[in-house]
Amino acid sequence: MHLTLIGIGTGNPEHLTLQAIRAMNAQDLILIPRKGAGKADLAELRQAICDEVLSNPEAQVVEFDLPVRDATISNYRQRVDQWHDQIALAWQGAMTGQKADNVALLVWGDPSLYDSTLRIASRLDPLPQVEVIPGITSLQALTAAHAIPVNEIGAPFTVTTGRQLRDNGWPDGIDTIAVMLDGECAFQTLPPEGIHIWWGGYVGMKEQIICEGPLVEVGAQIIQMRAEARENHGWIMDIYLLRKNS
Repeated sequence: MHLTLIGIGTGNPEHLTLQAIRAMNAQDLILIPRKGAGKADLAELRQAICDEVLSNPEAQVVEFDLPVRDATISNYRQRVDQWHDQIALAWQGAMTGQKADNVALLVWGDPSLYDSTLRIASRLDPLPQVEVIPGITSLQALTAAHAIPVNEIGAPFTVTTGRQLRDNGWPDGIDTIAVMLDGECAFQTLPPEGIHIWWGGYVGMKEQIICEGPLVEVGAQIIQMRAEARENHGWIMDIYLLRKNS
């Protein structure tokens, strides 16, 4: 089997590259995960992308239920590993009985950046031939929304997660950090003075909301905006950039 992982950006069909569109139309089967009623919009967005760009009548689109991570497992790595094992089995279950040599999954953002699709693919048996089509990342969409560069001149930056920021604090020797996968607004754990934040939810989508300013001034506003957006939509994808004032 040939498995193609197609980066689709942040849910805006205009983020698709020509390469991604061609790859989608070359498939026998496209798998779309369902993450539960509260996140039905995510499956619907993938389906809408398929409806807009698929011109191959032979390409099948099949939805499947995504397993839920077991919150009772205290060790984070074990919890994620078990979840990935279950997702791989769900993929294989969705492919069972399908006459498909070429199968694709549509990946939010890009398969290379804080996404586990490649790791899950390595659990399939037999192992498929894997091809990756890169996509626009949420980091690119965030900096575009705020019209800013991600780094200072000649300076490095770090991309990290909310859990890492909460548990380990600000990385040493870095003035700029991009924070992903943060469900608890981990910037609250930092002393806010001297830090500027550029935040965005649903970046690149029609629902996009953004906010920026000194963290000490806009931190509480961002927390409220995020909570209200999640309540309205049932889910939220957000990302932010933090920079220490020089």
